[in-house]
Amino acid sequence: MGRIRGKICVSALILIGLTPLARAQDLASFEKRITVKTLENGLTVLVCERPEAPVFSFFTHVNVGADREVPGITGLAHMFEHMAFKGTDRIGTTNYAEEKLALEKVEQAYQAYDRERRKEVGRDDQKASALEKSWKDAMAAAQKYVVENQFGQIVEQQGGRGLNAFTDSEETGYHYSFPSNQVELWAYLESERFLHPVLREFYKERDVVHEERRLSESRPFGRLIEQFLATAYVAHPYGQPVVGWPSDLESFSMTDAESFYKTYYVPANMVVTVVGDVKAREILPLLEKYFARLPAGPIPEPLRTIEPRQAAERTVILREASQPVFLEGYHKPSARDKDNAVYEALQDLMSNGRTSRLYRALVRDKKIAAFSGGFNGFPGAKYPNMFVFFAVSTPGHTPDEIRDAVHAEIERAKKEDITDEELRMIKTRAKADLIRKLGDNQGLAFQLGSAQSLYDDWRELFRAVDQIEKVGKADIRRVANATFVDSNRTVGMIESTQLAKAPAAGKEGKP
Repeated sequence: MGRIRGKICVSALILIGLTPLARAQDLASFEKRITVKTLENGLTVLVCERPEAPVFSFFTHVNVGADREVPGITGLAHMFEHMAFKGTDRIGTTNYAEEKLALEKVEQAYQAYDRERRKEVGRDDQKASALEKSWKDAMAAAQKYVVENQFGQIVEQQGGRGLNAFTDSEETGYHYSFPSNQVELWAYLESERFLHPVLREFYKERDVVHEERRLSESRPFGRLIEQFLATAYVAHPYGQPVVGWPSDLESFSMTDAESFYKTYYVPANMVVTVVGDVKAREILPLLEKYFARLPAGPIPEPLRTIEPRQAAERTVILREASQPVFLEGYHKPSARDKDNAVYEALQDLMSNGRTSRLYRALVRDKKIAAFSGGFNGFPGAKYPNMFVFFAVSTPGHTPDEIRDAVHAEIERAKKEDITDEELRMIKTRAKADLIRKLGDNQGLAFQLGSAQSLYDDWRELFRAVDQIEKVGKADIRRVANATFVDSNRTVGMIESTQLAKAPAAGKEGKP
């Protein structure tokens, strides 16, 4: 009882400590500081005034990732993210008029080479080699016009920090931070690279992306994740690797990238969020001036493919010379589902940190895992996704032991109500996690922009915490029983070949 009272006291102290900050970070406070506007071309801009330091951060969210790729162009969303740093018709070139002609010759040469090399019947290898040389010669001729990394250099020279981007299964994001007196330069640069992108060094960069792919393939856990998703999803593009399949990375073209850009990089499919020492009344005219230049286009049609209901457990096993790993996932609805808050609460209960049930059971008590975890919403949130558990075995222990221990905790969540203390801490941590996410300009820009894109209303970021506050014990059991069933499960394991070959105790040296 003493330990329980101690934990309750800690919970109370956490709440007391968060209270002043929470009041400054609540929905009403943000509503006073946030302005949202949709430009005539369909682009949504969101400005959050946060004058704590003379800097600002931005997040450009494009509502496309690997989800809109089809066989033949997997990895193209990630590829275009790379190309967005290559500059424009004014940045990154010594003579764009000449470079444009050179790039056209590169593409013509590539298309001729690609057609010949991919012929299934009648391919002339000698002709393919000659065409490949012509293509590489054209690339060398175009390269002489390139000013490498000029876009990034301009940002850094003017005080920009954290220039970066990412692509995942359903979105692409671009971000960095700037001094507040560089707002207009930022608006010009960020709008210009989507208004006049130049796909210079495309095939050179394609090789860079292919190397990323090879690096991922060299890691056992990366191979497991790829095989796990390909097994869990038989129809939906969530089963495709974001970096793309190897054959596609050797085949898609600059023409494919231009088509992808024209289809998905339309203003109506983008949200630009600015957070920091800015005033909406001053920055909105600048956003209008520069981003309204982007030509309007139709918003892409919703994805047609829906993953069919899984009817049988699926298993993928890799045998590797590495530490054993256990991974399992269950299909569940998207983040827009009415029960998403219950899934968030379940994730906190089962796998959030050292107080979670899996950590206590697998790591602290049984000591069969070096670490454990899990997440709600893998590999994305926009579409029906997966609730995932994972653990890495400690020496001498196997994925089968992990599986049994994980299933014991799952059955416990299905059959027994969680405790009052557990429910209280779930709700406390939800508030604390939100406050942490809003702690800096860049994190706040990410959260607001992502929520605006996913829900069409940034306020859902705060309402999600309110929904968790309403979750009850019966909700936890109801959702656990509906989701954690054998036929809905996909299991991935790395079985260690080193352990399999280890001699039995006391048998060393015997034939």
